[in-house]
Amino acid sequence: MRGTWLKTLALITALSTPVALLASSDVKALKEVHWSFDGAFGTVDRQAAQRGFQVYKEVCSSCHGLGRVAFRSLKDIGFSEAEIKALAAERSYNTLNDAGETVERPGLPSDKIKGPFPNEAAARAANNGAYPPDLSLIIKARPHGANYVYSLLTGYEEPPADFVVGAGMNYNPYFPGRQIGMAAPLSDGQVTYADGTANTTDQMTRDVVNFLQWAAEPEMEARKRMGIKVMIFLSIAAILFYIAKQRVWARVYRGEE
Repeated sequence: MRGTWLKTLALITALSTPVALLASSDVKALKEVHWSFDGAFGTVDRQAAQRGFQVYKEVCSSCHGLGRVAFRSLKDIGFSEAEIKALAAERSYNTLNDAGETVERPGLPSDKIKGPFPNEAAARAANNGAYPPDLSLIIKARPHGANYVYSLLTGYEEPPADFVVGAGMNYNPYFPGRQIGMAAPLSDGQVTYADGTANTTDQMTRDVVNFLQWAAEPEMEARKRMGIKVMIFLSIAAILFYIAKQRVWARVYRGEE
């Protein structure tokens, strides 16, 4: 009976384990980075997030969309209304005119930041069969998301002599299978920052991770503030309940009613 139970448990475990996890047993341990948004008191580095949006706009947006993020949300990381309107107007969106015909219009602040391809088939055709994921939730969609994205973007290197890289693939020890269709997207000096921040690959990667963290959890700071308030309230309530309990039961200890 016990053997049957163990076999059943093993089968359930095997079936519930993601294939990508099984295939990534040889993946290199992620780089550990200290982020401003870590921990219960963590906050978004808004200057870094603004620079990260610039990296996304000038580099990442050629393949990846942000379909869950509206332009107007960028005010949360410090963009002005005028800047948001200008950014939205750079994109065009389909709409219907009074005759019911499909026409293009400039983007509005309320529009979501769409990807560069009209559909998945077009995206795969332009990327050697690979489908560039939407980056809206990429930080939450991957274990240790911030460190994963940082490690992936800074982890491209020459493959070992005994490792065969497939056609159109690139060696990256932080990706399951250690080869990825996306070539290294960032290189030193690729983006010029208006505030004079050094535009090294490491700095641009940190900035875009900060931006993607905000995009994935725009409510993070409010959630953490609420969590701290709740913990303070519960702590005070626990103290008051303890004092009340001591006073109530003190009568019982003394034999009083």
